[in-house]
Order: sequence, then C-alpha cells, then structure tokens
Amino acid sequence: MTLLDVDGLSVRTAGGRPLVTDLSFTLAGGERLGLIGESGSGKSLTTLAVLGLLPEGMTATGSVVLAGTQIVGAPDRRLTAVRGRDAAVVFQEPLTALDPLMRVGRQIAGPLARRTGLKGKKLRAAVFDALERVRLPEPERIARAFPHEISGGQRQRVALAAALACEPALLIADEPTTALDVSVQAEMLDLLDTLVRERDMAVLFVSHDLAVVAKVTDRVLVMKDGRAVEEGAVRDVVGDPREEYTRNLVASARTLESALHLRSAK
Repeated sequence: MTLLDVDGLSVRTAGGRPLVTDLSFTLAGGERLGLIGESGSGKSLTTLAVLGLLPEGMTATGSVVLAGTQIVGAPDRRLTAVRGRDAAVVFQEPLTALDPLMRVGRQIAGPLARRTGLKGKKLRAAVFDALERVRLPEPERIARAFPHEISGGQRQRVALAAALACEPALLIADEPTTALDVSVQAEMLDLLDTLVRERDMAVLFVSHDLAVVAKVTDRVLVMKDGRAVEEGAVRDVVGDPREEYTRNLVASARTLESALHLRSAK
C-alpha cells in the first residue's frame, strides 16, 4: 500500500528560481528509499516539502500525499496532525534540532503526551523506554540532561528516540550520521536499521554518500540540480548505473562493496 505519493513536486524561491523541478516518486509502507545527490541537488528541500516545513519564502506546487493527507497547501492544523503521527524526521545536526534550553526528557515527553495522552509516571516511563530503545545508558540521567551536556552521538540517539516515540509510519532521516565520526556513524546506522526493521517502518533516507544509502535502503532515487536523474533498486543502480552522474557517485563510494556485503549478510 502506498504511504507517500509525490507527483510533480516543484519548489521555488519567492523570486521564482526553481530548486526542485517536477519530482515524482512513491514509497510503500515498510519500504526504504534513499535520496542521494551532491549538496544543492534538492534532497533536503524535498523532505521538508513532504512535511510542509519549507523555509519562509519558498513555495511548493504539485502533489504530496502522505498517509492519505495532501500536504501541499494544507493548513497548519492539518500538518500538525500529520507530523509525529504519520511521519517524523531526524536532522543532520541534533544540537540545532534540539532545544538547548529544555531538558532531553521534556523534549521527548512533549510529543508523546500530545499523541498518547500519557501523564505523570506513565509518561516518564515511556520517555525512559524511548531512550533505552535507542541504546542510551542511564536513561534517567540522560533525560535530566540538557543537550549540550551529552555527546554528539548521544544527542543524535535522543533525536532518533524523539522521532520514533510516537511510532510514525514514515521516518525521514536527513543526513543523520554526517556530523558523527566514523565509528559512531556505523553504530548509528546499525541502530537505525534495526529499529525500523523491528517496526516495519518506511524510511526516506537522505545522503550524499551512496555507500551509506546502499547499507540502509532498498531503492534509490538519484537527484541532480533539483531533478531525478535515475531511480531503481539499490543493486541495479549501483551495479549498472545508466547516467554518468550516477557512475561518478558510485566511483566515489570507496566503501560501497563492504556496505553492500553487510546489508546482504543480514
């Protein structure tokens, strides 16, 4: 069953400059799609348009239907109902995504309380459970901490816990490991892969790194200058890329072979 249907999506600046042009793709429940391309290719703007979160001054046209809700042109109250329930997002830099003045536990508790109606001890228990599920040690201590008091890897796990707490049907992961060092990045990718498999959750994974995309997705959409240039199963696109741009991405992915091996071994 189709969970996300993007049809003819275009994003423009207030001055009319095209940033994403006539983009179309679908995502089924439980499917994992990677958006890949160099910086400026329109990947992140596409994910923001999916959630109705485009920056002020940018406009979207076309159609984005998420879990039966038309996102393009929808009023704020309808978009608020979709976010967290049908889709949630993990951004690249959790230190800016998390509120620096709010303790970690409260940042997870807020969406949980709105979506589930939990209060008091049950809400606190749900927050601790969300932190434990992303393999954070001492969840009670982490819950009391401010974002700047924990490490970058822990902050990204907190962001993931907050995104998954309400059990959305779709997780949007926008370069979620780019700001982490290599060893922490690998741990984070393994964790994300495990958690979405356990929940049979759909994933829209954004990255400039084809090796990373190959490890955690089933299908890939290659973007260049705001347009789709190639789409298909990961192994097909990687094994026999049609476009020169995709061939260059494959050549630059030094760890691609090992990433595919790890994925096939699971």
